[in-house]
Amino acid sequence: MISFAGGISPSLKTEIYNPPAYWTFVPLRRAFQHRSECVMNRRSFAFRGIVASGVSVTGSSAVIQPAQGIERLPFKPEGYNFWTWRGHKIHYVVQGEGPPIVLIHGFGASVFHWRYNIPELAKKYKVYALDLLGFGWSDKALIEYDAMVWRDQVVDFMKEIVKQPAVLVGNSLGGFTALVSAAGLAEQVRGVVLLNSAGQFGDDNKLIDEPEETSFKKFILKPLKDFFQRIVLGVIFWQTKQPARIVSVLKSVYINSENVDDYLVESISRPAADPNAGEVYYRLMTRFMFNQSKYTLNSVLSELRCPLLLLWGDLDPWVGPAKANRIKEVYPNTTLVNLKAGHCPHDEVPELVNSALVDWLSTLQQPQPSVPLL
Repeated sequence: MISFAGGISPSLKTEIYNPPAYWTFVPLRRAFQHRSECVMNRRSFAFRGIVASGVSVTGSSAVIQPAQGIERLPFKPEGYNFWTWRGHKIHYVVQGEGPPIVLIHGFGASVFHWRYNIPELAKKYKVYALDLLGFGWSDKALIEYDAMVWRDQVVDFMKEIVKQPAVLVGNSLGGFTALVSAAGLAEQVRGVVLLNSAGQFGDDNKLIDEPEETSFKKFILKPLKDFFQRIVLGVIFWQTKQPARIVSVLKSVYINSENVDDYLVESISRPAADPNAGEVYYRLMTRFMFNQSKYTLNSVLSELRCPLLLLWGDLDPWVGPAKANRIKEVYPNTTLVNLKAGHCPHDEVPELVNSALVDWLSTLQQPQPSVPLL
């Protein structure tokens, strides 16, 4: 889920959320290519009222009905649990007992975006949800952000907190983070679930020509560009952290906007009030979102060694169903479930997402006792 760019024009939104070259991936070391134990049982896989492998979920409940009668994670302004990672405070939630699941939010969101999923999934599984560095209740660290920062964070979270093989689940930016993390922990990730994931396909063999930086560019043009970018992005950030603007953006990506409520808005606006939030936003937009020419989905999928589930909101104005179909073509060990929802199906149609996820999880081979992650 992406929230902060609500003040940007639709064309620029497309560049940010579906950049043709910004979300690409360099192949990881061959050391990560060992075959994992993530295999699926041979028995058939069918959802209750949901058909897998690309057939859309039908029925008005997927579009019209809000989340009713579903337990919701209590909102805690002070947060839940904290873990220190590389000197930074990382917020996370843990509930339930059983095989572990790790939930990873999208751009601008937090653990509270999984409010309707955590309590339900915790009835059968041990559910973890963490705030990525720079987002939610985690520290707004003034660092150089890169996709590998969040990969390292999730990998270390698995090693230090989860400590056993788990399934990674991610929405939007969190989906791409789940993918690259799974490639980095091939033996310890039982499966990956993507909900309208970020990331783009690209040509891994295409060389990117870096123009020679002249003194004029380095000392005149670049400082001017940075100066004006900071002014423009500062204004945009101030506008888009306002509750009314957050509501407007959310309603543009939620087909059913009844779940766009005070809880959701506060879970986004409160972290945006952090003194460092504006600088983090600037760094994300200028040094991360617009400079991801080396990460491609084809590369990271080539490193994946476990079952993949796509829970895809087909009515997403940012990431349409064509991308899900392409992922399935590139990575055959994929189950695709199409949902009549927008960019955040887990919060818009949580009943369907929870049911589909639990049914798919039941098809995974149960983890064998293993040595704790090192």
